[in-house]
This record gives sequence, structure tokens and C-alpha cells, in this order.
Amino acid sequence: MPKKKKLVILAIIILVLGGGLFYFWQNREIKGSPEDYVIIETEEGKFVENKKAGLTVKVPEGWEVEKIKFSEGSIVFYTPDVDERWLNELIPLEKGCGIEMAVVYKKMNFEEIEREIKRIHAGLGIRSEELEEITINNRQALKNTFDSIVLGPGITTYFTQKNKLYSFGFCWGPDEKEKCVQEFDKFLGTVSIY
Repeated sequence: MPKKKKLVILAIIILVLGGGLFYFWQNREIKGSPEDYVIIETEEGKFVENKKAGLTVKVPEGWEVEKIKFSEGSIVFYTPDVDERWLNELIPLEKGCGIEMAVVYKKMNFEEIEREIKRIHAGLGIRSEELEEITINNRQALKNTFDSIVLGPGITTYFTQKNKLYSFGFCWGPDEKEKCVQEFDKFLGTVSIY
């Protein structure tokens, strides 16, 4: 094969590979990790910070906080009376309150989030569900209130910013909805996304 033809083929291969790498780089999904979360204790209380996600939140007073080792970008907050099984399995809470906070590094609008919620909920035996757009701390959010056979009752609130989706999933024991909802609302008031 002539040298000129080899150079043309090599140039085409480089362009195709370079274009493919550029496409991959532009559409990559940056993954989070439990190590991204730092628990900080101050005079004002306990905080969780994730600098990579641009997120800080105050831990409700008296609550426990634990990084989820098997799930990227997640951490849980719970009252001390929560059953240990809840932390390891998808089961409804028997008592207490729990919050899972997660960050997904993907740009999504509320319509895309709604479709993803419906896809995920398809296998969870949803008995009832409501989706509504709300405002918290002058920030638009999507609130999903549901009751699931698998998870029990819960509320998840979603915020978006640039290429990130922040979710705060919340559940409660059968007799503790009112108390837990008040705690969750206070918790959401401490969320700082920067």
C-alpha cells in the first residue's frame, strides 16, 4: 500500500477515535462515592458536606448519620430508634424517621425525573403517588409523595443544578408521620446547594 494511502487511513482512524473519545468525554456521567461526604461537628451542630457536589446539610439534632457503602453518592440520616434492618434492606420502617440523601451526576429536567420515578416505582408496588413542583429556599423542586408495598409511605424531594440531581428521600414509622414530616421540613430548610 502506498505511503500516502496509509497516512490517509491513519488520519481517518485518528479522527474517528478522537471523535469517539470527545463524544464519550462530553457525555460521561461522573460518579459519586461515599467518601465524597464529610461529617463535620461544630458548635452549631453536626453537618454533612459534599464539596464535589456543592452540598451542605445540617443533621437533625439527635439523629444518626451513616454513609452507604454499596451505593455511590448516598448517605442516610435516621432517628436512633430505627431498626437496623432498615439500613440494609428495602423494607418499610416500623418506627422512627429516615432520610436518604443522594447525588446523581446527570443533567435532568423535571419531566425526565418524573419518567425515571415512574420507571423505578414500577417494581415497588405503588399504592398511591403524587408529583408536584414546589419551592424550597427559593429553589424549584419536584416533590414525590408515595405509598409503596415494598418501601412503605415516603416523600422524595428533587433539586437540580447544572449537571447534578439532588434527591432527599424520606420515610417514617406507621405512627410517626406528623413528627417526622416536621423534622424533614426543617431538614430541607438546612440544605445548601452551591
